[in-house]
Amino acid sequence: MDESLKHHNPNPVIHANPISKIFFWWMNPLFKKGYGRQLEIDDMYNVTVEDQSDKLGERLEKEWKKEVDKCKDGKRKPSLFQALFKIFGLEYILLGFVLFLEEATKVIQPLLLGGLIRYFTPGSGVSKTESYLYAMGVSLCAIMLAISHHPYFFGVQRIGMKMRIACCSLLYRKSLRLSSEGLGKTTTGQIVNLMSNDVNRFDQAVIFLHFLWVGPIEAVAVLAILWRELGPSTLAGFAVLLLLVPVQGWMGKLFSKFRQKTAKYTDERVKLMNEIIAGMRVIKMYCWEKPFGDLVRSVRRLEVKHVERKMITEAVLDSYIYSGRYFCVYATVVCLTVIGKALRAEKVFVTLVLFVALENVFFWFLQQGVKMISELIMCVKRLQTFLQLDELPENEQKITEEKIPVKECFIDINNVSARWDQKVEQFTLQNVTARVEPGKLLAVIGPVGAGKSSLLMSVLKELPLLKGNIELKGRIAYVSQQPWVFSASLRQNIIFGNKYEKLKYDRILKACALTKDIDVMPHGDMTLIGDRGVSLSGGQRARVSLARALYMDAEVYLLDDPLSAVDASVGRHLFENVVQGILKNKPRILVTHQLQFLKEAEQILILKEGDMIGKGTFQELSTSGIDFSSLLKHEEEEEEPPPDLYESFDPHQSQSRLHGLHSKSHEHVNGYLHNLRKRTRVDSSCSHHSVNDSVKGSMMSLASIGTEFEAETVQLPEEEERHEGTVGMSVYYQYFKAGAGIIKFLILALLCIAAQVAYIYSDWWLSIWSNQEEARFAAMREDSLLRNEYQLRNLTYNGTNITIPEVDTHFNVAVFSGLIASVFLLGLLRALMFFKVAVDASQALHNTMFAAILRSHIGFFDTNPVGRILNRFSKDVGHMDDILPITFFDFIQCGLLILGIVIVAGVVNPWVFIIVVPLIVMFIIVRRYYIRTSRHIKRLEGTTRSPVFSHLSATLQGLHTIRAFGAEGKFTEEFDCHQDLHTESWFLFLSSSRWLAIRLDWLCAIFVTAVSFCCVFAAESLNAGLVGLSMTYAMTLMGMFQWGVRQSAEVENQMISVERVLDYAKLPSEAQLEVEEEKQPPPSWPQNGQISTDEACLRYSKNGPLVLKDLSFTIRAREKVGIVGRTGAGKSSLITMLFRLVEPNGRITIDNINVQSIGLHDLRKHISIIPQDPVLFTGKLRRNLDPFSNHGDDALWNALTEVQLKQAIEDLPHGLDSEVSEGGINFSVGQRQLICLARAILRNNKILMIDEATANVDPRTDALIQQTIREKFSKCTVLTIAHRLHTIMDSDRLLVLDDGKVVEFDVPYKLLQSSNSTLRKLVEQTGKSETIHLMEIAKTAFEKSKEIVDSNVKDGKVNEQDSVSVNNVSAIVEDNDRDNNDDADMEMNEERSLLVQDSGNVVKGDEGKVDKVVNDGMENTEGKDKLVEKENKEFNASGKEGKIDVDHEVDKEERASGSDETEDGANEYTLTDIEDASHDDIEDVDDDNAKLLGKDEKDKEDMVDDTKQRSETKHEVNENDETSKLLPGHDEKVDN
Repeated sequence: MDESLKHHNPNPVIHANPISKIFFWWMNPLFKKGYGRQLEIDDMYNVTVEDQSDKLGERLEKEWKKEVDKCKDGKRKPSLFQALFKIFGLEYILLGFVLFLEEATKVIQPLLLGGLIRYFTPGSGVSKTESYLYAMGVSLCAIMLAISHHPYFFGVQRIGMKMRIACCSLLYRKSLRLSSEGLGKTTTGQIVNLMSNDVNRFDQAVIFLHFLWVGPIEAVAVLAILWRELGPSTLAGFAVLLLLVPVQGWMGKLFSKFRQKTAKYTDERVKLMNEIIAGMRVIKMYCWEKPFGDLVRSVRRLEVKHVERKMITEAVLDSYIYSGRYFCVYATVVCLTVIGKALRAEKVFVTLVLFVALENVFFWFLQQGVKMISELIMCVKRLQTFLQLDELPENEQKITEEKIPVKECFIDINNVSARWDQKVEQFTLQNVTARVEPGKLLAVIGPVGAGKSSLLMSVLKELPLLKGNIELKGRIAYVSQQPWVFSASLRQNIIFGNKYEKLKYDRILKACALTKDIDVMPHGDMTLIGDRGVSLSGGQRARVSLARALYMDAEVYLLDDPLSAVDASVGRHLFENVVQGILKNKPRILVTHQLQFLKEAEQILILKEGDMIGKGTFQELSTSGIDFSSLLKHEEEEEEPPPDLYESFDPHQSQSRLHGLHSKSHEHVNGYLHNLRKRTRVDSSCSHHSVNDSVKGSMMSLASIGTEFEAETVQLPEEEERHEGTVGMSVYYQYFKAGAGIIKFLILALLCIAAQVAYIYSDWWLSIWSNQEEARFAAMREDSLLRNEYQLRNLTYNGTNITIPEVDTHFNVAVFSGLIASVFLLGLLRALMFFKVAVDASQALHNTMFAAILRSHIGFFDTNPVGRILNRFSKDVGHMDDILPITFFDFIQCGLLILGIVIVAGVVNPWVFIIVVPLIVMFIIVRRYYIRTSRHIKRLEGTTRSPVFSHLSATLQGLHTIRAFGAEGKFTEEFDCHQDLHTESWFLFLSSSRWLAIRLDWLCAIFVTAVSFCCVFAAESLNAGLVGLSMTYAMTLMGMFQWGVRQSAEVENQMISVERVLDYAKLPSEAQLEVEEEKQPPPSWPQNGQISTDEACLRYSKNGPLVLKDLSFTIRAREKVGIVGRTGAGKSSLITMLFRLVEPNGRITIDNINVQSIGLHDLRKHISIIPQDPVLFTGKLRRNLDPFSNHGDDALWNALTEVQLKQAIEDLPHGLDSEVSEGGINFSVGQRQLICLARAILRNNKILMIDEATANVDPRTDALIQQTIREKFSKCTVLTIAHRLHTIMDSDRLLVLDDGKVVEFDVPYKLLQSSNSTLRKLVEQTGKSETIHLMEIAKTAFEKSKEIVDSNVKDGKVNEQDSVSVNNVSAIVEDNDRDNNDDADMEMNEERSLLVQDSGNVVKGDEGKVDKVVNDGMENTEGKDKLVEKENKEFNASGKEGKIDVDHEVDKEERASGSDETEDGANEYTLTDIEDASHDDIEDVDDDNAKLLGKDEKDKEDMVDDTKQRSETKHEVNENDETSKLLPGHDEKVDN
């Protein structure tokens, strides 16, 4: 799908000749390019055919299937090893022979060295010519090693790479086929871990596996050579070697054990950090920094404890490897002296070189081989376990390009029962039956957790059926409840790999209201929208997801509540132009909470706890007696304002309408449906067409959609700051400063130098000792020759001519023993000290960074993705813990050894310095030339690796969508493209490493050649011991030098992690959490909850624009205030300001205390918040409710009871101690929101802020939340950000924001009277019918507040507890009266008197809904009188019910009042009644609506006169009044 992944740059290795391949000359053009400029993705060479992901994946999948088929009899489990061996085995075995030749060369080279040393032994008989030949032989062996070593390593690493690619491709293909049961046994994290960590074992293991058989063969060869040279004493050295191997193996196991334990705590810490970073806003607002900080620190302490143990083990292990050969040589030498043999230089240094070769094989390669094979076995077992997880059965219906005629398509669900977890008795779905024909819409409704989404999953065959069957014909398109987008351009997300057709594409964009959004995007529809669509709003993601389904042009559509993320106006547009527009001829299933669309569905299916409790048309269900009303809400809510415009949709009902929702009798349901019918009449008339006609076009046309929908800005994430060039010395200084003081660092430096001196001096002492023995041997030999000569001549030999030097063997052994002990002890102390410093540095840097992150401004988390921040705590801290200490120590060790070798060789033979100087110059040039390009390649490798895992993660998130669309093949192809791109960079990384290594080894070979020939040239001034020492060291340089240089580059790369951690450790901090005791507010603060602001301003950054401008307002104590405004008006910024998440300017006070003068925790812990997105953290439910353990179990259970969650929690196995899964996914969204509400109840603060707390819940849960808020927080100051207007229309006052300013702050009812008010405009944009309804709520709330004040004042019942609230309401009323009296036209006074006189025209319905039935338009007096009499009765009843306490007699009276129309119960009114509204009723409603909406002065005066003259309160509507023209039935109005 992403064409940008492909580029054309053929790989030159394909056509390179053998010499070029050996010396990697084919890489030269790339190095030249990389030295001149930064390499880009297009510069990378394409993968060769043999390395391509799709080819390797297909081959391995084929072999794996064969394995699975062979093991169907159950005798053995399928083996991934065998499948891999069949593909790569032969090539790998052949490379083993290359390694064998290399190791054979390492055994032959010491024999040639022995011949060369013999030349320097007095009287050896080796000629000058032979010495040159020996020197040449040593040099040729060095060259041979340089040539053979790198093709082997490059070859096996490439095979390892291919194995990894094949396994990744196989894992990805498997993940696309996982069934629900299989998915339940794994996690996204585990799959990502398998692909990111486990399969990497192939890259490493293949290097060392051959040493498992080459090593023992080499050991036998060395044993044979040494036996010939030294005799039985050889066995002593080998005995030590064999003893050290199991000790080393045991140490390795211990290391692995600590590593596993460390990994467990690392996983826990990273998981915690992921949750903390994602929920940082909530943590800061809840003042939870301390408990979460303590939690992370405690986990980190346990992690570091095991890291320290692991590093101690590593230190001992390194000391063994470092001094292992000395133990072997020591044992051999001591054994030689014990049996009385001379320590000849030739034998000593041949032994030394051979033990060096064995040391590398046994202590490094063989040990790594054993370690890697054990890790690989574990890795392969984990891969096999995953590959054997349950799969979905292969779909019988093959996805084809051929379309099936829509009229032949259908969905038939026949008596289906199913459950997700087979171990649970509860059914997810039980006995569900439905059939959807072409052109039919099936709406599925039900409360949270009813099984609505599961029904769609069963159709998609994601949910296995236990009973029944589902028959389906046609291709499926599926839109998930949580919109799924992936990291690509907007266009790629929509066309989803299909062919781009502009006309079709543009039509779909228009239907999905995306055109304007695309216009404001930086690069139009080619804008990259980031991982998980982070740069898009929820509404945009939902529309993109819907557009993708439309572009698919399938025959069958499954829509899982796609309209919940958009506002009602956009929702209506999408419903009419997509669901009932583009898709109108296709079979559709729509799961929805937007119940206003139900009457347009041909069939409605009601689910509750998996059971189908009802099915039928809207009319059938309305008259069926099912508790349908508890799921219904005000049906005009779909015309509420769009989130793109100002709010997002929330089907909320005011408390008065919710009162007694579940307890009302059947007659009340009838009353509710009766009221619903009356409002439906308005709908059907105002649009002049029937409900069925409405599907042809929205009441808000496409043209108006295009002009009125404001496009949302796309927030692209900030680019991550990246340092250029090399890591500065200051980073190294900060690193060591964090881990050690100056004294500790000096001790470390001295230990490093002392250990290296001991290392060199032990070898030097062997040289001195062997020279003594050589001199003694030479004297004894000369003495023996003279004796023989004298004996032949029959002369007497007195022995005084030759002095045989004495060799103090005991002294030499003692000194050598001390030196060997010092080599081990100093090496061990050096390693322990260094690792201690490194672990302390890692711990200190982590703690500093974590503290800085925890105290950082919230803006930092808004502009940096979670993954970016988490990367510092996972990858970078992981590098500091594990890789950096070992790499750094290895580099220091290698650096000191290389320096020692060069110094020793130069001191022994100063002529060597002549060749060393140019070699050093060449080395510096080569390294600098390499480093610049390798840095680019390393960066590209990191850049191309991330998309592989992002694509995998995105795939697993959208797995159901991908499978529903049949897009597995496309996604597999794209995954292979991502893998190939990463392979290109990895291939270059391997090649560039070998390019450097072979050149460095050639420099070393030249150095060995120079040393060997210089020794021959200067033979007169040298002795055997010094030649042996210098040559041994020079040969040791082979391999070690290039390894040390590569480790230096690796240290620099790893230090980038330290640099990145230090960057975050310096983040700016928030204000103090707590201030000095004398500045803290009183413990009882705030007592009342009065909030005042004075010219408060807010900007998110120093140079950013003001988002809140000069806010000055006062919220009275215990007042209920709604906050409204368009998108970007500053609603959420107001909460940010009050919580001081960003420091504001100006003055903010709560109960007369300036909040800016107190600590952040002093402020935040006294304000409760119910956030928009319910955030739960992993751990016990108890900790989620009360992390500080401030409350007992009784208080927790009481809070859960208040939110009606007690039963659900009691049903869990461990109650309050039940574990919350990551993200709280084991609770439904509604339950999570209720848990957040329970938190607020427990905090029991005087101020509560609510930020769209009911966005994702069904109407019943919404009702419960709103009712609980009203009851539990009645004596609190409540600020509600309204994304749904009727949530706040009954508030005491509304704060209307626009462009960061307060434009209005008053009683909702009063604001609605002004035709120019911002609130009025917002309300009018919801649609005509909804406008009427919202105004009814505002009017009822206003009158109710007046009643409370009047009755309390009249009866003298204002007690102390309620005085504040009453005073608030009184103040509001007084303010209104004072403002109204100031109006010249006395508008409100006239209208208020009119309302009082005309009170009989207000009918209070069953659920608190106010239905106006005005008696205008009645043509005979008798009809008028009857209606007035009936309305007066109903008004009396509703007036009583409107009070806070409702008694049983009122219920009876109200039922009696409605008995004229509903004598026979609920079934009298049908859908036909709703659609066939009478003309008279329309006129009646229209008149009263016109009154509510207000008129100009002339109309009002006419109304007042008319009111005084006519007892029937008939009102006249002015034709010139534009507002009244909006009202239904206006054209039919007849002026009186």
